[in-house]
Amino acid sequence: MTISTEDHERITSAIRSAEEKTSGEIVCVLARVSSHATVFPVFIAAMVALLAPWPLVAFTAMPVLRILSVQVILFIVLLTILCIPAVRVALVPRRARRAIAYRVAMEQFINRGIARNADRCGILIFVSLAERYARIIADDEIAKRVPQSRWQAAVDALIAHAREDHVADGFIAAIELCGKELAQHFPPTRDSRGKLPDRLYVI
Repeated sequence: MTISTEDHERITSAIRSAEEKTSGEIVCVLARVSSHATVFPVFIAAMVALLAPWPLVAFTAMPVLRILSVQVILFIVLLTILCIPAVRVALVPRRARRAIAYRVAMEQFINRGIARNADRCGILIFVSLAERYARIIADDEIAKRVPQSRWQAAVDALIAHAREDHVADGFIAAIELCGKELAQHFPPTRDSRGKLPDRLYVI
């Protein structure tokens, strides 16, 4: 999956257009994978490498040095395979994948400055591709007025477009839906524009 320069420009334009009608801020983040920090590949490779010498000792006359070499090579090969992003993500249980992706989304919410907005009326539109996870996180003032369920249509649009490998279109559809929701509760003010960058962050 690639996001072209044109896609970035379309998303930026959609954010600007939506924010013209509201004092709310919209930030978009696309994570290729959220499960970077999982230790499952190392754990599995280490366990297999530790167990491998026993049948070799029991059923062969292989020298100890060669057995140790097999052990090291097996560990390196397994770790290389298990660290392939698609394989690494598949090793993590679905519930754990969603929890990890949610944690990354919350980190992005803070890191991108949404939580520092004095008006407390910003939202994060977050997608993690490898985990097949999409989430919209609203700041305090928005959460008081708009229930989380109202963002579901935008999440559904994100997921539907992502399945067809049209992630940029998914973001644009979500931005438009979120913008309409924000405009109902947070009309534009004189100094409401330009507090946060209008762009898609790819991590």
